[in-house]
Amino acid sequence: MNLKRYLFPALLVGTGLALLLQGFAKPAAAKSAADNLTYDAIDAYVEAQMKRLNVPGLSLALVDGDQIVHLRGFGQARPGGDAPIPQTPFFIGSTTKSFTALAVMQLVEAGKIELDAPVQHYLPWFRVADPQASAQITVRQLLNQTSGIPLAQAWQDLADFDQRADAAERQARALATLELSHAPGAAFEYSNVNFNLLGLVIEAASGETYANYIQRHIFDPLEMRHSYTSKAAAQQDGLAVGHQTWFGFPVAVPDLPVPVGSLPSGQLISSAEDMGHYVIAQLNGGQYGEVQILSPEGIAELHHPAVAASSAGVQMGHYAMGWYVDEQQGMQVVHHTGMVPDFYTYMALLPEQKKGVVMLVNGNHFIRELTLSEIGDGVTALLAGEQPAPIELGFLPWVLRALLLVPVLQVLGVVLTTRRLRGWQQDPASRPAGARVWGRHIVLPTLLNLIPVGAGLAVLTSNLRGFWMLFMPDLSWLAMLCGTFAGVWTLIRTRLVLRTLKSE
Repeated sequence: MNLKRYLFPALLVGTGLALLLQGFAKPAAAKSAADNLTYDAIDAYVEAQMKRLNVPGLSLALVDGDQIVHLRGFGQARPGGDAPIPQTPFFIGSTTKSFTALAVMQLVEAGKIELDAPVQHYLPWFRVADPQASAQITVRQLLNQTSGIPLAQAWQDLADFDQRADAAERQARALATLELSHAPGAAFEYSNVNFNLLGLVIEAASGETYANYIQRHIFDPLEMRHSYTSKAAAQQDGLAVGHQTWFGFPVAVPDLPVPVGSLPSGQLISSAEDMGHYVIAQLNGGQYGEVQILSPEGIAELHHPAVAASSAGVQMGHYAMGWYVDEQQGMQVVHHTGMVPDFYTYMALLPEQKKGVVMLVNGNHFIRELTLSEIGDGVTALLAGEQPAPIELGFLPWVLRALLLVPVLQVLGVVLTTRRLRGWQQDPASRPAGARVWGRHIVLPTLLNLIPVGAGLAVLTSNLRGFWMLFMPDLSWLAMLCGTFAGVWTLIRTRLVLRTLKSE
């Protein structure tokens, strides 16, 4: 063979290919560098916010198109331990609702559920106090949070630790005396009860338990190998240790019980990597790899803004089916957060850019959820190529810490009152007389003490006491202890003042 005959053309072709590949490689390398800069900026932002808020641990997943492009763990998965890895399970709170909505829509496409059918079609025993309203509530209204079932009922159920297998049905049957907040379909009101009922509808329509259905039809197809429906199973796989927050400082609570009756609304467990798989399916018309868990039309229905959403007068965009749909910095964001007493989750989709964020945190507090949401929003903005909005609620941790001054002031009040009474005893001429005694030294201090007394009684006598103790243990205990102290001290102080003034 004449090698020279083939060597020269081969060299020309090879050189041409090399130049061509080099031309393609430069833009790709530039894009990769830009992406790395974005992820570095996101990591730095997260680390700074965690330090500011004393967040114990956080696991982050970022999705672009049909790929997880960034996974990172921060802080500690457990006290004294390492940072969470992408496979570390966390409770995901109310982002569970999107899983329940997906399961319902799967059964709709299988012809086993009709969105506008009454709930009683699947649960014939279902009742609320109004018989007519009971027959009107539909599956769609449960998904859109427009059934009229009040938020407070859901909060009570979160403190119901009935561990029996039929806990969800027991709680649902107890709704027979419940008064609705408004007529079915009339307005939005967020309530876990809606999705707990949907869990029962899924069981009735599929013939499977809710836990088995989610495992077989969502976790398994999406290769979510570190996702669970029970805490015990997740602990065997290294479940992160949750933390309740006391006055801005995390306290580990590894043995906190789980309200199993609320599994369909907020008690699923997953990892950052697994949630990345889930987000990929949500961004790509229900497709993950070669698997189609729902049609593109079904995914679009889940994300379609159905009703204006608000809470306590605050507008929150629209609610779809297990998702909020809002605009942030001119971008449509499909999102949901999740909280249990010791974990917090943020999940957001940027449909126009086909990007997504999952942020799992092993600590929470009812008030601090607002500040954690700001972190999630900031990460979403950075991923979209925008600057995070300024932190507006950075003062909240300091407000919580400042409340520790209440018992300090109470003790100071005792000391000052004791010194004043001793002075009156030693110098009778300094004692006040007439209306001044009652106005300044009895009525005014009593009114001031009634503030902590009222706060303590509000916690002690509320149907939501269990909820407050779980989600705001610091403020709940502070209110009860300071309220009790204020009530007792008011009686003692009034008696001491009157006795001192009457003494010779």
